[in-house]
Amino acid sequence: MKPRSVDLNSDVGEHSERELDVRLMSSITSANIACGCHAGDSVSMRETVRHAIDHGVAIGAHPGFADPEGFGRRSIELSPEEVEGLVLDQVKALAEIAIAEGGQLAHVKPHGALYHMASERRAIADAVVRAVMAVDDQLVLFGMSGSSLLAAGQAVGLRVASEVFADRQYRSP
Repeated sequence: MKPRSVDLNSDVGEHSERELDVRLMSSITSANIACGCHAGDSVSMRETVRHAIDHGVAIGAHPGFADPEGFGRRSIELSPEEVEGLVLDQVKALAEIAIAEGGQLAHVKPHGALYHMASERRAIADAVVRAVMAVDDQLVLFGMSGSSLLAAGQAVGLRVASEVFADRQYRSP
């Protein structure tokens, strides 16, 4: 892995122009890899994991709602149990691919509407955390600073990382 004090993180494996992801790998330290529901598939997951390994980029799962038409950006009302199963399946699939390719899953960052729902709704956040813990309790959970998602992770001793977005303006409360 590249040494880092600031993690430059990007969502990858979400489009058909995979060469863009390859070029991006030299500029980032961690990658959130689409896990096949909002975008990507097992082929793109495997290729993206290989590129991350080749560039010393930390591998992260980017699970989302099964909504390719809406790119996972539409809220879908699922029970916490359904969210847990959805996230578990996606994170587990990417973890297995990472291991098969000689790498290791390092973190999880939910995608789109799932990310925002877990940031605001503790029951959804708890479901995401249970799924992450079921795969590997050493994974880092990425989330919005002050969110229910990070609080849920911290409550069970999961390592969490607060993130900011370079393309957004922030103001003091």
